[in-house]
Amino acid sequence: MSLWGGRFQDGSSAMFRRVNDSLPFDRALASQDIRGSIAWSKAIYKAGVLTQDEQQQLEQALQALLVKAEADTLDFDASSEEDIHSFVEATLIEQLGDIARKLHTGRSRNDQVATDFKLWTREHIDLLVADLENVKASLVGTASNNKTVILPGYTHLQRAQPVRYPHWCLAYVEMFKRDISRLRDLRVRLNQSPLGCGALAGTTYPIDRYEIASELGFDSPCLNSLDAVSDRDFVLELLFAASTSMMHMSRMAEDLIFFNSGEAGFITLGDEVTSGSSLMPQKKNPDALELMRGKCGRVFGSLQGMLVTMKGLPLAYNKDMQEDKEGLLDAVTQWHICLCIACEVIDSIKLDSERCAKAAREGYANATELADYLVAKGIPFRTAHDISGQVVLAALEKKKAIEELSIAELQQFSDLIEDDVYAILQLDYLVDKRSILGGTGIDPVTKALDAEIAQNK
Repeated sequence: MSLWGGRFQDGSSAMFRRVNDSLPFDRALASQDIRGSIAWSKAIYKAGVLTQDEQQQLEQALQALLVKAEADTLDFDASSEEDIHSFVEATLIEQLGDIARKLHTGRSRNDQVATDFKLWTREHIDLLVADLENVKASLVGTASNNKTVILPGYTHLQRAQPVRYPHWCLAYVEMFKRDISRLRDLRVRLNQSPLGCGALAGTTYPIDRYEIASELGFDSPCLNSLDAVSDRDFVLELLFAASTSMMHMSRMAEDLIFFNSGEAGFITLGDEVTSGSSLMPQKKNPDALELMRGKCGRVFGSLQGMLVTMKGLPLAYNKDMQEDKEGLLDAVTQWHICLCIACEVIDSIKLDSERCAKAAREGYANATELADYLVAKGIPFRTAHDISGQVVLAALEKKKAIEELSIAELQQFSDLIEDDVYAILQLDYLVDKRSILGGTGIDPVTKALDAEIAQNK
């Protein structure tokens, strides 16, 4: 059933229907479309369009459809309808006849689809926030179980300064907290109802738009009908939030892929999130992490595609905007899957604490501590930095760690270096000395972990 066929004599071509019909993907909005239609039936009853009996018949039929929609038992495959809106209406007409033909009075598919999509987005924001909270919980769990593990920190992918493993975990916790904050901010911004704005100019029927907004859980109605039906900022914002969060997961995946490599060997991953090679029996590949990293491009592409779609559109609705759904539906699906698999990966991590510590001791990560030691002896930092660099060069030539050099060897560079230098060159000391807020010392790390655990209780 076409919702627009009255002034057309000829039917649509098969190729036009292929590019025009959206039921194959907007069927995902079935529950939202039905709930919106229930609210609309109540609004037009109060506006005098429906009798009480007609409204009750419509609501009962729509509630029955909603049960099927939520159970995923609606028979879309047998339908030749153009979109989810015509599918719902055709199903109602088959059951109720002319009563169902009254449901669309005063409403356009433009305000209808904008409302449906906002409802869908709002619901999925709540689900994605829960997913992100689960990833945070997994990171806090592995951090709490490995509080004493120290591994190298990196800049430029070169060993820089050692950090506690929980400090690494908490860095990603902070990223995912920002992702959650972005979603919650978006939820507030999108929570205005377009329903009642019609095609672009509003409706002539006395619809109480505040009441219908409240009925659907919106904070308020949209205030401008032109903007209401053509706004897709919420789609762009969710795609941006998805892209940013996927970028965070990709960075985490890259770290873990390296930590899991034979070259680093800091962690091993569970069999449930890795795969083997069809040729090389010894291989255990971090495929789950690589797929998380790889899916970023797919999500980024959806954001870019939507930006390009919207950039040249005049007010108000244009059919180009039908392109909003496939990209967002796919991006949200991929994001959700990646968040779920991220939990499984993190929960499977086993650390090799000895190998982590050995790597942390290598690379002369305690050179900064030596410079700070000299500063405490009264040497200007820049001079101390130069002296420490000369010590590193000498240690490299002797193929020794700094702490393996004798006092005599160290005093060649400064006679202020004494036996007490060895204590500050030890791994635990140079990590835990960084006890400032946000640092990698055991005290700030423990406090940060305790705060996260307390917040999630």
